[in-house]
Amino acid sequence: MDVVTVDGGQTKPEMQTLMEVVVSPSNMRAAYRRVKQNRGAAGLDGVTTEALGEKLRLHWPVIKEKLLAGTYLPQAVRRVEIPKPQGGVRALGIPTVMDRLIQQALNQVLQPVFEPGFSERGWSIGIWKPSLTGSTTTS
Repeated sequence: MDVVTVDGGQTKPEMQTLMEVVVSPSNMRAAYRRVKQNRGAAGLDGVTTEALGEKLRLHWPVIKEKLLAGTYLPQAVRRVEIPKPQGGVRALGIPTVMDRLIQQALNQVLQPVFEPGFSERGWSIGIWKPSLTGSTTTS
């Protein structure tokens, strides 16, 4: 199996794969700071953002190896129901802080790669909305 590198070419000893960039120390430190800053609730494993550092010290080498090998599997998501203002509830899935860390690290690497490909006139994030006449208008 060929591995695609960050620049889209084939693997060469001096080139990093995309996942090597994701798990690089500088990217993981930035992701860690962001997850700690965002805080958030613990997932099913009960690990809080405050305990994330210790969990990383104990388990990061194995998790990194699994990420690089493509065998890492995220843990189950904790389901929480949030009441809606008009009644009813909204289901919310809370991933573990380790999975949030990995998601953040992936986002930091992938967003700059894919974001330039989205048009400013695209439909994402509500930049343009259809009007009643069918034409598009800015929000």
